This record gives sequence, C-alpha cells and structure tokens, in this order.
Amino acid sequence: MQESLATLQQHIERFIIGKTDTVQLAIITLLARGHLMIEDVPGVGKTSLAHALAGALELDFRRIQFTSDILPSDITGVSIYDAEEKRFHFQKGPLFAHIVVADEINRSTPRTQSALLEAMNERQVTADNTTYPLEEPFFVIATQNPIESHGAYPLPESQLDRFMMYLSMGYPAPEDERRLLLNPPNGHRPGDLPPVLTRRELLALQAEVGKVRMDSILVDYILSLVTATRESKHLSLGVSPRGALALKQAARARALFFGRNYCIPDDIKQLAVPVLCHRVIPASPQGGGRRQGDTAVFIHDLVENLEIPV
Repeated sequence: MQESLATLQQHIERFIIGKTDTVQLAIITLLARGHLMIEDVPGVGKTSLAHALAGALELDFRRIQFTSDILPSDITGVSIYDAEEKRFHFQKGPLFAHIVVADEINRSTPRTQSALLEAMNERQVTADNTTYPLEEPFFVIATQNPIESHGAYPLPESQLDRFMMYLSMGYPAPEDERRLLLNPPNGHRPGDLPPVLTRRELLALQAEVGKVRMDSILVDYILSLVTATRESKHLSLGVSPRGALALKQAARARALFFGRNYCIPDDIKQLAVPVLCHRVIPASPQGGGRRQGDTAVFIHDLVENLEIPV
C-alpha cells in the first residue's frame, strides 16, 4: 500500500519538480475524499499538478476553463430534445468525471460557482428536477490567481468551506528551477506514462482511510484548535464543524499515506494550516476581509502555542 503511494508521488514529481510537500498534500486530499483549492500566480504549475495527478490514475479527467460567461449548464449538463423519440435526453456535462479541474474558478459568476456546491458536497447533480449521482471517486481541483481582481468573483464562504485543503505552490527554489531549465518536459505529458493506480485500487485506499484509528485525546486536540478559532478576538469567523471533520479525515489520510493505521499529533499539526486557514476570517476594523497569508500565520501560531497531547 505505502509502496503504491510512494510510486504515485514519484510519478507526479517527474512533472512537478521541487514541490514534495504540495504533492503529498494533494494525494492526501484525494485519499480523504476531499477537494483541493490551489491559489497562486500564473505559471507555477497549478494546472500541471492536476494533470500529473490525473495522469497517474486510471480515471476520467476533465478540465473546465472558467470564464465570466460560462453558465451552470455548461458544467452540469443540459437537456436536449430528441425529435425522433419526442422527449428530452440529459447530456452530461464535464462535472461527470472522476477528476475535475476547475481552472481559474474565481473568473466565473457566483451563479456558476454555486453549481459546484451540490456536486462537491453531495456528489450528485440535479437538473430538470432529476438527480444524477456522480461516480466515485469524485475529486475537484480548483485553481485561482490571487493578483487579478478585474473580472474576478471571490468565492463565498460556503464555497470555500467545501474545499478540504487550500494550498499555495510558490516559486520553485533556484536549484529546482535550474533542473527544470536544463531538463524541460519537451512535450511529454503526464498521460504519456502508464497509470500508477487503477480506480479500484484508489477506492480501496480511500476505504482504508476510514479504518485508521484516532484516539479520543487527538479528537480533543482538534476540538481545542477549532474552539480557539471561534473564541479568538482576532477572528470574525472561526472554523465550522465541517472544518473540524475535514481535519480529522485528512489526518487519518496522512497517517495512511505514511504507512500507519493510527494517527499521531503530528498528523493534525502538519495539516492544520492547509485545512483550516481558508475557513477563518480575520477581524478587521477597516473591513478589509480575508487575507490568506494572515490567516495562515494565525493558524500556524495557534498550533505552535497550543499544547500537544502526549
């Protein structure tokens, strides 16, 4: 099991150089049956990471380029009238895939963004009063550019809360970028390599996450973390119960990733920032709203100062 996950990581790192932590977190999110948001400047490999992950798995993959004029039906599907049969047929949209990349999601209108809510949370799509289940596994990787505001629509709290983790890739280290310059992909794509895991194998791994043991003392540790965010005078919005559940599930997935059937405090500590930072809002008398860097620093300091159970 651990060998297959290590091979999966190595496969992805052939295309995403020098981002071991980011790759590990993406795999952990997938194992935990969560969804992933990646925010960063253009050209650092956000979409490439999604393509590499999809290429390493024997799964259906769709990429949706979000724009200001994209409609909800463009992603969920539309009913088309069949003149011969004299009835409507539902034509499934790109959401009906195992891995969906929502590229530049903040360029779409709130109406289209909300079309993702049901799919991400309920794993189903409702159209024309009919509900269509989405096949497992279902994994959404959304990307957005933090520096562009013209024509962008910030995601509402209800949408952000659906993402298990919120990551920023950052620029590569100089030595990693040098490797990239000396050995560019030269047209090779992740799909050119044989997949590492089949759909059945991935589903089996996701099922194993539910068997990972978490002692009650670690549950209390998670509760202490989320309660501290709700009671802090520095935050106007604390972590929701959904966020606490996400942290627990992600910690179990991390334990499995590292070959354990039990959680340790470090599983929670290492995941607190990517799982919780996008679920809180700093208190700002000027009404400045959310700044991701500020919330990440707050969660990091909270974890460092909160006593870890032994």
